[in-house]
Amino acid sequence: IPPPEEAARMARYVLHSCDWGALATLSAQEGLRGRPFANIFSLSDGPPGPCGGSGVPYLYLTDMEISVQDLEVNSNASLTVSLAQTPYCRKHKYDPQNPLCAHIIFVGSIVKVNDSEAGIAQKALFTRHPEMESWPKDHNWFFAKFNITNIWVLDYFGGLKIVTPEEYYSVKP
Repeated sequence: IPPPEEAARMARYVLHSCDWGALATLSAQEGLRGRPFANIFSLSDGPPGPCGGSGVPYLYLTDMEISVQDLEVNSNASLTVSLAQTPYCRKHKYDPQNPLCAHIIFVGSIVKVNDSEAGIAQKALFTRHPEMESWPKDHNWFFAKFNITNIWVLDYFGGLKIVTPEEYYSVKP
């Protein structure tokens, strides 16, 4: 993995290594309205492998999903991904909360992808999550992406590191 002093590369590495993340929204649901609500979503920034992906977190969503209903009211969200879901932390016997088991927190919004980006999102998601292709068509699935505005990296002791989207997208993973 990248060294801790290369926070932007670490953020790209962790996202590309992860197949899912915790998406937090502000709930629009009766009884929870305005409260934080987190849910797990499959994601992908590109096909697995050493090429490193695009850095764009793509998702496959349906309006039937509770968090998507929240996003229709307020598209702002945070997305957390962690190396805890990979063999890396288990191999090193790192607890998921240990900062050496790197995790990244993205803040931004969820947006539907346009037609020209849909093919990229589909390839990114369906290569990592092939069963998605067979999910019920009557659920009106659509491709979306996490539009990143802020990035926090926790990969070492001593606190968070802030990475700008410009730094994040400009590094070679």
